[in-house]
Amino acid sequence: MSAVAEQKAVVKGGAFLIEEHTPEDTFTPEDFTEEHRMIAETTRQFVDNEVVPRIDELENHDWKLARDLVKQAADLGLIGANIPEEYGGLGLDQTSSALIGENIGRSASFATTLGAESGIGLLPIIYFGTEAAKKKYLPRIASGELITAYALTEAGSGSDAMAAKATAKLSADGTHYVLNGEKMFITNGGFADIFIVFAKVDGDKFSAFIVERQDGVTPGAEEHKMGIKGSSTTPLVLSDATAPIENLLGEIGKGHKIAFNILNIGRFKLGAMCIGGMKLMVHEATRYANERQQFGKSISTFGAIKGKLGEMAIRTWVGESMIYRTLGMIETAISDTTDPDAKLRAIEEYSAECSIIKVALSEYCDFVADEMVQIYGGYGYSADYPAERAYRDSRINRIFEGTNEINRMLIPGRLMKSALSGHLALLPAAQGLMDEILSPQLGGFDDDEGLLAAEQKLAQNAKKVALMTLGTAAQKFMLKLGDQQEILLGIADIIMDTYAMESAILRARKLSASAGEAAAARYLDMTRVFCNDAVQRIDSRAKNTLAAMAEGDELRTLLAALRRFTKLTPMNTVAARQRIANVMIEANKWTY
Repeated sequence: MSAVAEQKAVVKGGAFLIEEHTPEDTFTPEDFTEEHRMIAETTRQFVDNEVVPRIDELENHDWKLARDLVKQAADLGLIGANIPEEYGGLGLDQTSSALIGENIGRSASFATTLGAESGIGLLPIIYFGTEAAKKKYLPRIASGELITAYALTEAGSGSDAMAAKATAKLSADGTHYVLNGEKMFITNGGFADIFIVFAKVDGDKFSAFIVERQDGVTPGAEEHKMGIKGSSTTPLVLSDATAPIENLLGEIGKGHKIAFNILNIGRFKLGAMCIGGMKLMVHEATRYANERQQFGKSISTFGAIKGKLGEMAIRTWVGESMIYRTLGMIETAISDTTDPDAKLRAIEEYSAECSIIKVALSEYCDFVADEMVQIYGGYGYSADYPAERAYRDSRINRIFEGTNEINRMLIPGRLMKSALSGHLALLPAAQGLMDEILSPQLGGFDDDEGLLAAEQKLAQNAKKVALMTLGTAAQKFMLKLGDQQEILLGIADIIMDTYAMESAILRARKLSASAGEAAAARYLDMTRVFCNDAVQRIDSRAKNTLAAMAEGDELRTLLAALRRFTKLTPMNTVAARQRIANVMIEANKWTY
């Protein structure tokens, strides 16, 4: 059992909207074991010493070097972390895997390569492969001998994966499947040895197969990409390619289960990779701001630059808090089983949180990259400086693992599915809130004067706004809610900021309890600034979303409730961001 799982009860996915949680029951980076820290440091040193110095060679498509680096990563255990020990892996927990992903994220191109190798190109075999397939492939993947790839997307089926046209037909003698079709945007396509291929058996049963490189499996030309140029991305043509029956993954016609569940894991791993990139970007931007002289002084002394560095640090810290809080819940849920299928079901429980992390972290990462370019000024636009590559590389994250638009719609969609099934008591909570809105009671004085009490109240009210908008949407549109994309996007933004606020509050309170308020001052600043700004975003988003669903007296009633829920006494965010930035400026690095 992992150290994470020993301390907490299982929390239902989405329950953060209707339950209060305590710092003691929340997993944070401060809870990492020595083994976790060692894995993180080993990965960081490997990336900084072996990968980053050779990124130009990778961007020139030196795929032999890419394979060599994958082999080096494998020798360190970075690929076999989640492979069970009986198949040549280390059998480590999900947190270890995320920490590997975070530190691999310091090199976006190689993170893409290794992410396919150890993630979407590997996990379907672990969770859905036959025993024969596991024994045949997993040890050779763990050792870095085999490079994997994931072939789902087609020219006509991106977000709509089920519209794929690739076909698979069982041979006359029943020993193998014959696959035909064309796939697009295959990471590692130029040099992969095995492909996880999705195709329709007999033209209609969406299924998944392990397909080895062979005659009839032909990668196309490398894509000319905006970023992550040091990773291979090609089309893949299947022309009477064969896969033995033991290479079927899962059941015929159940390929969607594989595609969507593996993406849940991919989403929180992508968030972790974004954090690794963000920490490096903040580090480089801080050092540059200290070095760059204008008007006779370092630009790091200017308030405008401090404000940027401060906000970059805030989003990095809050994003990290969300990721490892979620991983703590996942670890707890899977701690009492070794059955891969049960583990996958447990991870699926948190699909809304995984989508939140994917969207929020990819957008935080884009923000940090953009501000990094701005701090570098004209040099930020030059390929001779690190900001230019970071800016180009970050953009793909909003498309990877399902676009941010798809993931935004999945967040309220998943929560409503849980609510309608009775798994999560969202609907009674929403109804209770509507009763409160329609018949407001004069409340007593709020006498909570504890640490972050004002922010805690803001987060509690943010949950009410999320329930109010979600409940109104469910009542208005019922089974047709899925067609109201703009409304779903607005609700998702409210839910994401709510989860981020609470995650930051829980971590900051936990830090204060262990280290004292003085030592935790910077994190209290980060939490207060984030909550201050998040409430204003929530207020704006909710106004527009409610106006799209109601009018007249109903809208006026809902807006009156919204004003109560988003009532805010603004804080001095300017001074707080400067205090946050000053710590990094004085240390000349990204630092906690």
